[in-house]
Amino acid sequence: MTEEMPQTRRPARARVLEAAGRLFYAEGVHAVGIDRIIAEAEVAKATFYHHFPSKDDLVRAYVTEQTSRQRAAVAALPAASPRETLEAVFAAMCDFGAGPGYRGCPYINAAVEYPDPAHPVRQAIDAQRRWLRDLYRDLLAADGHPDAERTADILLLLRDGLSVGFDLDDPAAVRPAVREALARVLGPVGAASR
Repeated sequence: MTEEMPQTRRPARARVLEAAGRLFYAEGVHAVGIDRIIAEAEVAKATFYHHFPSKDDLVRAYVTEQTSRQRAAVAALPAASPRETLEAVFAAMCDFGAGPGYRGCPYINAAVEYPDPAHPVRQAIDAQRRWLRDLYRDLLAADGHPDAERTADILLLLRDGLSVGFDLDDPAAVRPAVREALARVLGPVGAASR
């Protein structure tokens, strides 16, 4: 019989980001104070400020962390054709939107609270949106789509719409509508190669 090793405590920065992410997503960025995050993360105030000199620095790190998670999720998708990858990306968004506790898109939610496009938080959100749009464009181009640039813009708008739709409408109705919209935007299977 072996003795269990005590569980190691996660680093303070990770605990702060986890607590902030959970609270920001559930309640909104401006509704959550630093003292509450410090208490939930179980860190000293000095430790918090060592890692995040201001709340805006924390919010920007939260957005960047969410982007890293999204990129990792896309990278972890099984190897497939570009079209199947696009379909899998949208299916994953539908799974997230239909999940318990869904409160909209974390990027859209944060952008509402940071309306100045020059603000560092908005710049982090814009960087995520550029990455996502570029992902769509690159997959469309790899699939031979005749207008990958414009269609990537359309897919980004579809993504924004589904983010709101899952929050406001019946998720059971949104998922098939997303599949149909994606099929219409992409066209018939094999059409791009003709």
